[in-house]
This record gives sequence, C-alpha cells and structure tokens, in this order.
Amino acid sequence: MTTVTRAQVLAWRMRRQHLSEPGAVSAVEIARRLAGVQAQVPSSAAQAVAFRQAEPDEHEIDRALREEKTLVRMWSVRGTLHLHASEDAPLYGSAMAAVRTWERPSVLRGHGVTLAEVTAIIDAVAEVLPGRVLTREELTEAVLEHTGSPHLAEVLRSGWGFALKPASWLGLLCHGPSEGNRVTFTSPSTWLPGWRQVTAEVAGPELIKRYLGAHGPSTVADFERWFARSAKASLLKTWFASARDELAEVTVDGTKMFARAEDLDELVGTAPNELVRLLPAFDQYVIAANRDLIPAEHLAKVSRTAGWISPVVLHGGRVAGVWKEEDGGVSVEQFERLPKKTLVAEVARLLPGRSLL
Repeated sequence: MTTVTRAQVLAWRMRRQHLSEPGAVSAVEIARRLAGVQAQVPSSAAQAVAFRQAEPDEHEIDRALREEKTLVRMWSVRGTLHLHASEDAPLYGSAMAAVRTWERPSVLRGHGVTLAEVTAIIDAVAEVLPGRVLTREELTEAVLEHTGSPHLAEVLRSGWGFALKPASWLGLLCHGPSEGNRVTFTSPSTWLPGWRQVTAEVAGPELIKRYLGAHGPSTVADFERWFARSAKASLLKTWFASARDELAEVTVDGTKMFARAEDLDELVGTAPNELVRLLPAFDQYVIAANRDLIPAEHLAKVSRTAGWISPVVLHGGRVAGVWKEEDGGVSVEQFERLPKKTLVAEVARLLPGRSLL
C-alpha cells in the first residue's frame, strides 16, 4: 500500500487546486478542477477564482454565465449554490437527486409542506420554465397559478430555496443571468448548449473521482461530508464499488484513505511546502478538507454559525489563521507564527492597495 504524509497530501492538494502556482487558468477550468466553486456569496466565488489566477479578469465569470454559458450557477452538493462548468452540471444534479432529501418526512415537516405539494412544484417548474428566464417572484406566480395552491407562496419565496432545489437536482432549473440584485431562474435544457441528463449510476462514481482529483486522498466519510451528510451508506458503498477499478488505497500518517490510481506517482513525488496563501470565505479547499486541517481550538473561528466559512490563511496547506479587510488594510488572526515578509507579499499580490495591519 502506498504511504504518504499529511504534509505531502496538503502540498499535493494545493498544487491540484492552483494554489501553489496561480497561472493562466480559466474560471471554467477552476470550477471543473475544484469539483465546483461554492457560490452562496457571489463575491466569495469570484475571489476563489481570482486568487487562483495569475491575471484575474473581473468580468470573466459574468461573461461565462451570461454570454458564453460555459458556467452555470445551480444548487448542487450539500444543497448549496455552486458554480459548475456547464458540461459537468448534470453530474452534480443527478447525484444529489439520488439522495431524495425532499422526500424525507422530517424535512417536509420542517418546511411545512407535503410530498404531494413538493411534487406539484417540481411538475409545475417543468411546465412553466423551459424557454423562459423568470425572477423568483415571476416563477413563484407561475408555479402558484399552475398548482392552484396559493399557500405555497411562502416556501417558494424563501431565500433558502428548499422548494426549488429538487427541480435543480432533477435537471429542470438553474440560475439565469441576474437582474441587478434579483436572481433569475431558467431551464438548463433550453439555456445551456448541449445539455444532457445522466443517470445517478454514472454521476455518483464520477463525482467520487472528481472529488478525489482535487481533495484526495480522503475517506468515505470525508466524501459524504462534502457531498451530502444525509446520503445513505448503501448508496455511497455502491458508488465507491463502481469506481473501485480507478481508485487505490493509500495510508496517510497511519490512516487508510482513497485516492485516484492515476494520481499516486505525483502524490508520492510531492514534497511538503511552507507556502503562505490567503483564501476567501467559503473556499473549496477548506470546505472539502478533513477537519484536522484546522486546529481544534480554532475551529469555531473558521466554521462559524449559520454555515459561514471564514477567509483563512494557509501555511504549508494548514489553516494557520483567519483574515479580514478592515480600515483600508488586512488584519490577520494567526493560529501559528507566520513569516511576516511572506504574508505581506501575499496580501500585496491578491489585494492591491491593501496592506497588512
């Protein structure tokens, strides 16, 4: 069995995620490599892309979403909004649809709806959305008219999107171009060139490989936490079994994990680094990582209430602090001693005009 150290794993992940050497890589390539860019907060998604590029283009994501349609914003893993490469989007939706979270009685009770009502919303979206781009309010009115159930208005207007997520996972809905501060929705089948559905049997094993290609080596539990904590163990077991011929077991500081077989040579040949990097809020490197990446005594400063993931400082791939912009500069709370000269240079590289406070 291949044996590597945790420090090697972190250095390998940084390289795979374009953090070691930001370069001439597009937003679409970054979204594909990272298995999606979390986009609950659009500004954080933009920073996650820009921080990985040697020459960021502040309009690139908007062009890719509106004009080129090579990126799409949709509800994806963990029920959160992500930017995905358009050609990959069906994989994430189909895999999430297989979990069927919207059918669970506890979930339905928590949102005050019945399964029949959620099914009616899904059916209505399938009828009213193709060929149209609608604001949330316009979509709500169209669905209410189609279902004849005005009491569903509150759940449809909720910013959490519970009633619309199943339609997204089933390939019936994605975000369209925003109108100022208002989000819009449309049908991927008529919005995205070349849209095609895939089965969960294809999507699940492929997602495992995509995940491990950026965030491996990892355990099944790590994948479950990144994908959907409510996924049944039997479903994940089936997907891992289907991908087994392309996976390999490795030992990381004594813990058995999975990696893609094609990555083993590169992983073994990776040397640890002591690079300092700033990451924005909700960065995939942190969200998908094992929790031991973060010192236990500082975990609450990184993973905060209401699911907020703080901007962090990496040192050798470890989460070594949190940072924020304030008073025209950047303040850092260090979890370990950071090389000041390197930290100053990183702030200057990523945030021109800002200085380390």
